[in-house]
Amino acid sequence: MLVKVYGGAVFGVESTTITVEVNVDKGIGYHLVGLPDNAIKESNYRIAAALQNNGYRVPGKKITINMAPADLRKEGSAYDLTLALGILSASNQIKSKDIEKYIIMGELSLDGELRPIKGALPIAINAQKEGFNGFILPKENAEEAAVVDGLEVYGIENISEVIDFFDKELPLSPTKINTREEFYKHLSFPEFDFADVKGQESIKRCMEIAAAGGHNIILIGPPGSGKTMLAKRLPSILPPMTLYEALETTKIHSIVGNLKNSGLMSQRPFRNPHHTISSAALVGGGSYPQPGEISLSHNGVLFLDELPEFERRVLEVMRQPMEDREVTIARAKFTVTYPSSFMLVASMNPSPSGYFNDPEAPMTSSSMEMQRYLGKISGPLLDRIDIHIEVTTVPFEKLSDDRKAESSSSIRERVIATREVQTRRFSTIETVHYNAQMNTKQIRQFCALDGSSKELLRVAMQRLGLSARAYDRILKVARTIADLEGRKNIQDHHVSEAIQYRSLDREGWLG
Repeated sequence: MLVKVYGGAVFGVESTTITVEVNVDKGIGYHLVGLPDNAIKESNYRIAAALQNNGYRVPGKKITINMAPADLRKEGSAYDLTLALGILSASNQIKSKDIEKYIIMGELSLDGELRPIKGALPIAINAQKEGFNGFILPKENAEEAAVVDGLEVYGIENISEVIDFFDKELPLSPTKINTREEFYKHLSFPEFDFADVKGQESIKRCMEIAAAGGHNIILIGPPGSGKTMLAKRLPSILPPMTLYEALETTKIHSIVGNLKNSGLMSQRPFRNPHHTISSAALVGGGSYPQPGEISLSHNGVLFLDELPEFERRVLEVMRQPMEDREVTIARAKFTVTYPSSFMLVASMNPSPSGYFNDPEAPMTSSSMEMQRYLGKISGPLLDRIDIHIEVTTVPFEKLSDDRKAESSSSIRERVIATREVQTRRFSTIETVHYNAQMNTKQIRQFCALDGSSKELLRVAMQRLGLSARAYDRILKVARTIADLEGRKNIQDHHVSEAIQYRSLDREGWLG
């Protein structure tokens, strides 16, 4: 007897329906085809034990299973439940009525319990699009999948519940979630607050500008000056995620099984990979591509601490994703794309010793060591970082001051208001939402300077040795500073402040 059961496979951030065709006929043998990986090939052992421990069996006949489309590689143990239900139906051990109306996924333990799967949310979205009645999956994934409206989601603990649902028509209780209500109910303020940061007023100002315009930023300062502490607080002043952004972000984390709580993510991600990370782990890849850290940072912050300690080859692969705001990974038989619209926050010591330009510390690095250290950061990478700011050590007087600094919530209000200004400005441009995303044409349109501002920028570039690549970056940042002040036009003092935020373009740093 031939039976069709349905599952799902995730490619990139989208899901494809997988048709599992199970045929049980006379003879002996177990044949599984359709490009399954080793985890799927080994499923027959898990299925046999799970069925045996729940009063059923794998029939001693010829079982042929095809996973279509046969030219797409399938991986993972999430097809255990799909295959098991197909075998039971095809061997007439249970009724198969309406089984083709459901997506069925789950990993089986030997006693028939269901273990969580990866990618439940994109599979649920695709199931709803294709008109399936429901999605049967492990209980741990039920809330994650239930955010999709118009799809019945059944979270189960043991295969016996699914068997009873189809064979004995015992009802299953669907998981119900009011997506909007749950999302806004769980919106919470980030853990870290700028109110805890002593001193560093100029750096906080930089962070506010970066958040308001979506600008990438690099912090340069000696060890212990507070670079990491400041970076961790950046998400606390970013605008809260919209429902659409939360859905996009949750899909990516669902694919890698990285959701700490069920349901939609309500906080912007903050990713802090170690400097020993590989290019595939940072950007994404592998023989069967998975999202990397830059995609897991989508709609959030990617923090690269001690930037020159990362391999130059690893940093260089970030350039295209930072420009295009998406990662495309090509393989011989398919290509996948992951979104990667993130804010880059990097930090570095000014020299290998960490105390270059510090009058109170001895110079312990030679010129050759300095060149080698700073040479790990290429000009094209710096092209994509709008703000360079030097962080100095906080003096004792400020550290011992008991007065509270301005809170993140106050700063966040100004950032949100500034982002709203930019949203209105770019309302007719689909690909631009905030100032950092402007291209050269849009910079010329929205960042026009008057005569005195142009002269100020010209003199600064000559006297400070600013490189040509700094020009557009200064204009973008000046536009954001003007927006924070509620000014329609960029003025001299906006340009003057933006010029200060290009430390690494000055002579004496990277040449």
